[in-house]
Amino acid sequence: MPNSEAPQLTHLNAAGQPAMVDVGHKAATRRVARARSRVVLGADILALVQQGDLPTRKGPVFQTAILAGIMAAKKTADLIPLCHPLGLDDCQVTVTVAPPDAVVIECTATVTGKTGVEMEALTGASVAALTIYDMCKALSHDIVIQETRLLSKTGGKSDFKHEEPAA
Repeated sequence: MPNSEAPQLTHLNAAGQPAMVDVGHKAATRRVARARSRVVLGADILALVQQGDLPTRKGPVFQTAILAGIMAAKKTADLIPLCHPLGLDDCQVTVTVAPPDAVVIECTATVTGKTGVEMEALTGASVAALTIYDMCKALSHDIVIQETRLLSKTGGKSDFKHEEPAA
């Protein structure tokens, strides 16, 4: 029997079946979550993108990835079972070059609501990373998506901030 002080899975009912979390009793607060994905492209592909946003038949890689990340964050409830549909107040996706061989995508999602936006931020960063992979795969299949993680969240029951290791 789990200790009442121990963390509990929130998406299971008393019978252990999947259930949506009831947030009806919670107060609406401003909630912000930030997530990051890292895409290792390899030095050759990174050299191409460092010359400017790499154009493809689907559009410029970074700009297309940013749009895909925002669109995905807005559709998170359609993709992840039991996520509450949220009308995001804001969603920002950035793509930055991380020499010698990678790009870093960050997605920040904001809502004023009764539940957090961690999944929206993680989905936005993940889909932006997948979009970069898709658009660059003709150049190499050695591209690696790694380190998708929540960096921070505020506004809910507890705040969280990932502590970056000292450089």
